[in-house]
Amino acid sequence: MRILDDLALLLGRLCMAALFLPVGIGKIGNIAGFSAMLAAKGVPMPELMTYLTILVEVGGGVLLVLGLLPRIVAVILIGFTAIATATSHVFWGIPDAGAAAAQQIHFFKNVGLIGGLLFYFAAGAGRFAVPFGRKAG
Repeated sequence: MRILDDLALLLGRLCMAALFLPVGIGKIGNIAGFSAMLAAKGVPMPELMTYLTILVEVGGGVLLVLGLLPRIVAVILIGFTAIATATSHVFWGIPDAGAAAAQQIHFFKNVGLIGGLLFYFAAGAGRFAVPFGRKAG
């Protein structure tokens, strides 16, 4: 039964990475636009925050895939996701019901992602992580 647990941990890591990697890579091609969006939201040092966001999303996504440093990666991605959620998905402050509903979906998707990262923190990466064959965690 342990192999199924390790496969589930691998698939969970890949699913979480699927949320971070493409978004982070996409920001590389739109640094100015993302930085302007952060500035419009009142985020301090938007250019620096843009590069840090890309680093966390791409770097964290790669580390998830590899299963390296699971507790550290989980804590960083939990903090990042919580800040991004509080900055970008404040659905209760949006008067347009349609836009608010869309942001509410993103808000609760991120809450679920934080839940998955908490499981990753507790369970570790499993056997199918670099280096393969040992329990990373």
